[in-house]
Amino acid sequence: MNLLRLLPLALATALCTPAQAQSLLQLVDAARGYDTVWQAAKLQLDAASSRAEQARAGLLPSAGLSAGVSRTSTEVTRPSVDFNGSSQNLGVSASQPLFRPANRINFQQGQRGVDVALAQLDAATQDLLVRVSQAYFDVLAAQDTLTFVQAQKTAVSEQLASAKRNFEVGTSTVTDSREAQARYDLVIAQEIAAENDLRVKKLALDQLVGVTGTRPLPLVQPVTLPTVQPDNVVQWVQTAQEQQPGVRQAQIALDIARLETRKAGTGHLPTVDLQAGYNVVRNPNGTVTAPGMNGRTNNASVGVALNLPLFAGFAVQNRIKETLALEEKAAADLETARRNVAQATRAAFFGVQSGQGQVQALEAAEASSQSALDANKLGYQVGVRINIDVLNA
Repeated sequence: MNLLRLLPLALATALCTPAQAQSLLQLVDAARGYDTVWQAAKLQLDAASSRAEQARAGLLPSAGLSAGVSRTSTEVTRPSVDFNGSSQNLGVSASQPLFRPANRINFQQGQRGVDVALAQLDAATQDLLVRVSQAYFDVLAAQDTLTFVQAQKTAVSEQLASAKRNFEVGTSTVTDSREAQARYDLVIAQEIAAENDLRVKKLALDQLVGVTGTRPLPLVQPVTLPTVQPDNVVQWVQTAQEQQPGVRQAQIALDIARLETRKAGTGHLPTVDLQAGYNVVRNPNGTVTAPGMNGRTNNASVGVALNLPLFAGFAVQNRIKETLALEEKAAADLETARRNVAQATRAAFFGVQSGQGQVQALEAAEASSQSALDANKLGYQVGVRINIDVLNA
């Protein structure tokens, strides 16, 4: 599937090189730096990478610093005690997860999220290639159409001049002259339409690649189309079902759904954390039990904290049921993507084969038309054909 999409690039390698004209590869490179759709996909990949690193934080230690100052006023009636003092505290705490399976699954999902964004960027790259190629060859086709109409205009103008001369000498009727004038007026209208269509197609290509006044390189003549390798639709379908970006996204979505089911099952599991702390409390005015004595307390602690959920109102069981249903949905979406890609690949494969056959048939028709033109020219020289016959050929 990817190689079929790259067929225009293979054609572009056979282009001639007039001055200041751009090849398809050059315009694709320019479009990457200008097209907002492709840039959005690239930024989405950058964001997914940062999001994955955020998920890694659940596996790494955390530390915090706390500080505070408080003022205390205590009055005891019996025995009579009246104390006013302040307290200052400073503490550092740290925690290292030892057993948190949900955090590890979150990290794995973050990594798969990067793979999703990468597949989306690949899809955007292929879409950009197709859009630039379409606009590129639209301009070339519009140029060919204008050239054809202008050649037709030259022939019709000669027919009009001949009809007018024949009418003046009395060998044709006024109807013949007016019919020739009508054909000439029609081809003028076609020329105006072809010029406008070419102008619009060039503006569309300029807008897509961000370059003003693009001039696509024309194809060399005769055009040599590359053959499709391997020449087996089954292999292409198999490759597309494994590598096509849409299928890859669906496969990764299924993997993420399976991880979500595993994460939901961890709701019944305990968590274990290693915790450590150091806290300093200073009382410049003493305490209510020992007023007037400047005191300071240093407290260091280290330990392991275990948290075991017992009952959560069936939230975990219902969450598992939800994720299982979503997992089945992701599997169905993956199968749908594979079927659609297989159909699109077969259509693209047979479309390329049909297009190559049409090119060969049109080349044969062109050669036959050229032979007919040469025969009419020879007949005109020997007097068995007239000028109109040559112009029509």
